[in-house]
Amino acid sequence: MNGPGHRGAVAAGAVALVILAVAAAVLGLGIGRSGTLFAAGPTPHFVDETAASGLTQTYDGPFEFAVGGGVTVLDCNDDGRPDLYLAGGANAARLFRNDSSTGGSLRFTPVPDPATDLTAVNGAYPIDIDGDGHVDLVVLREGENVILRGLGDCRFERANERFGFDGGTVSTTAFSATWEGAATLPTLAIGRYANLASQDPQHLCYENELIRPVASGTTYGAPIPLTPSFCALSMLFSDWNLSGRRDLRVSNDDHYYLLSEGEEQLWRVAPGEAPRLYTAADGWAKLNLEGMGIASYDVTGDGYPDVFLTTQGPNRLQTLTGGPTKPTFGDIGLKRNANAGRPFTGTDVLLPSTAWHDEFADVNNDGLIDLFIAKGNVTDNPDHANQDPSNLLLGQDDGTFKEVADAAGILSMARGRGAALADFNLDGLLDLVESNYGAPTILWRNVGSGDAAKPALMGNWLALRVSEPGPNVDAIGGWLEVQAGKQILRRELTIGGGHVGGELGWIHFGVGSATDLQVRVQWPDGQVGPWLKATANTFGTIDRGTDAIETWVPPAGP
Repeated sequence: MNGPGHRGAVAAGAVALVILAVAAAVLGLGIGRSGTLFAAGPTPHFVDETAASGLTQTYDGPFEFAVGGGVTVLDCNDDGRPDLYLAGGANAARLFRNDSSTGGSLRFTPVPDPATDLTAVNGAYPIDIDGDGHVDLVVLREGENVILRGLGDCRFERANERFGFDGGTVSTTAFSATWEGAATLPTLAIGRYANLASQDPQHLCYENELIRPVASGTTYGAPIPLTPSFCALSMLFSDWNLSGRRDLRVSNDDHYYLLSEGEEQLWRVAPGEAPRLYTAADGWAKLNLEGMGIASYDVTGDGYPDVFLTTQGPNRLQTLTGGPTKPTFGDIGLKRNANAGRPFTGTDVLLPSTAWHDEFADVNNDGLIDLFIAKGNVTDNPDHANQDPSNLLLGQDDGTFKEVADAAGILSMARGRGAALADFNLDGLLDLVESNYGAPTILWRNVGSGDAAKPALMGNWLALRVSEPGPNVDAIGGWLEVQAGKQILRRELTIGGGHVGGELGWIHFGVGSATDLQVRVQWPDGQVGPWLKATANTFGTIDRGTDAIETWVPPAGP
């Protein structure tokens, strides 16, 4: 193993994914938060390091850009440090190389390049499309979308023609990707937004698309319309029922469709078959939202991914209630204090909030999952809060969430859009970056239980990367499990969701006071790897076919 970007070389046979459900019961995946070994930790402290970091970017533009503003986390030079690509809207997007020293202050250096300095960018998602070990970018724009092929050393080249990818000419605001069967290239889902010139109330939205590779596997075929389409603002391929098939969840903005016709959507996407929309006959329960972001995590501990959906007013935390044979989801957000439908402070606490990016992560390393929600008025809508600070909800022992954004030091009244939680200085604590509409991006460093002068780690942690031989080198569609005592933490490896931006790199787990850790990978084809012993407070890489986690030691400086 030469570093975090090194790829493994041994493939293994397939095992039916039904074993996942068995494992959930046998290994304690049904254990809820109450009664676990984990105890809720204290509130972490964040310090604003934007000015000193060199991270200077403002997402802005007229109304058509009001629903963009994505943040992308990637390792563009394969040095283990998370770099950033920030949308600009009417301004140019910018790529920033992470030059932070390990455990030190956050430092970023802009990497100017015509390939990446594109205008009209709503956001982007990192993905290794061609399996060459260099991360690529799918850039979503007002106009032509662009695939940027990674060349290493934070350099990219336009690759639409190379992959036969038609970037279109209209507004794109959502994306997800998965690998189907033995296909060389991933299947791409493209989510379109509103046609502001349309006067037809039944057709106010551009069509969403599913783009599959041709039989030869080297280029893409013609887009497949996902009809009906309803102004998608987030998409996510996820194995919601542990069937081994990744279906496509789509969150739609009900401002642009008739309530009698539009809704949130779940498409059945099976290799070799046309996509099919789940309906009430399948057990799907209709839901209308000003849908904006999707976050997925096994919050309940039952082995299945739960889904958090952002909107205007009360958000939704949905859990599977119909069993694995029916896509029936019920809301548990109110019971768990996660709906966050109004500002928690400020002058507009009686008005509904407007929520965008959402992300599950453990910011205080106590083993209980936390939730960040980026918030901000669309423009200056008087019916919704203008003072609408983003939320940081800490997971509690009883499964509920507690608001701590003010106490944590991340209170901002800027109009939040995209965001990301990532360990930028590789100290085991997740830092925060948030893009704002019409205001500069903000970067906060997590200093744990300490302060800017003397940071202090809180709780134990483990950061992992997994790889398998191409084409799907990052094992997208697999699952990563960390066992700490009797508790198992599980994360599905996905590309998509959030709000117009995503992350690819280290997968962070907080494990509280636990030190006796084991890790297991359930690969995309269904094979379940062995339990591997892991050491707390380390970075580790897992190559498919190996029987150990290889420790990766961060460099002292850039």
